[in-house]
Amino acid sequence: MPLAGVAALGLLALSACGSGDDAGGGGGEGGGLDVVASFYPMEFLAERIGGDHVSVSTLTEPGVEPHDLDLSPRETARLSEADLVVYLRGLQPAVDEAVEQSGVAHVAEATSFTTLETHGDEVDGEEHAEDEHAEDEHAEDEHAEEGHAEEGDGHDHEGGDPHIWLDPVRYAEVAQGVGEALAEADPDNAADYERNAEQLVGELQALDDEFAAGLADVPNRTFITTHAAFGYLAERYELREEAITGLDPESEPSAARMRDLQEIAREDGVTTVFFETLVSDETARTLADDLGLETAVLDPVEGITDDSPGADYLEVMRANLAALQQALGAR
Repeated sequence: MPLAGVAALGLLALSACGSGDDAGGGGGEGGGLDVVASFYPMEFLAERIGGDHVSVSTLTEPGVEPHDLDLSPRETARLSEADLVVYLRGLQPAVDEAVEQSGVAHVAEATSFTTLETHGDEVDGEEHAEDEHAEDEHAEDEHAEEGHAEEGDGHDHEGGDPHIWLDPVRYAEVAQGVGEALAEADPDNAADYERNAEQLVGELQALDDEFAAGLADVPNRTFITTHAAFGYLAERYELREEAITGLDPESEPSAARMRDLQEIAREDGVTTVFFETLVSDETARTLADDLGLETAVLDPVEGITDDSPGADYLEVMRANLAALQQALGAR
């Protein structure tokens, strides 16, 4: 018996070492499901719902702006070796293309679990307003967008605004879909995935209740952000988002757009211009300085870093709620 006990302990030690290796490399060879997530919001869902049954790795490292992600051949190869890929089509063109080419058996594509809306078009359209060649450039842009749509790279957000995770209700729908995809890829642990998904959905419903109550009676309803990431959140809680740039955080605003924002800020009593942690705050601070407004962080939760106002999705979203309440004059 003692000898058997020692052998059992040895096996446990070996299993623990193997599990640690898998967690670091995402290999899944220790028996856990190998899940590759495209960026943080998908990683959060996979980890929370998968629990101890999964080894999750992400293609977008902390501190990297996900819209501009480039994949190395090694990262692309990881997709074909994964048991499940969790991603959001229309946000990261490189990921969209790699998933299509990977041949991976199980895929959880976030937008397929909810509905999309169009946000930020009015901002993008104004970027050409002052240029004397605006019509020609716009035509060229439309031609380029058609080509992108045919290629399926998603950079033009043809299918709608992809920032669905910033609406807790839509994010809960995605969570349910990810739970079902995990159960399909790993039927032996389906009951655990269903239970974990239900728990997370409950937490997201509670978060929705907090936002609804916290923003119900704010005297101001307009807020200004660096890029149009918060359209779903604004729509959900009857706010008005005015973005400096459109859905692409790297685009440059026109002088006309900046003048429009100055007028909007004065008319709507805007007190704060929000910037992000992963994108330059230079334009936001310039606008705020011109109008004598405050600046604050409204985090699109695209990645967690030391500069994030929280350690995970739920904490950062609650920090966003507090920032909105203060900016919009909650009492």
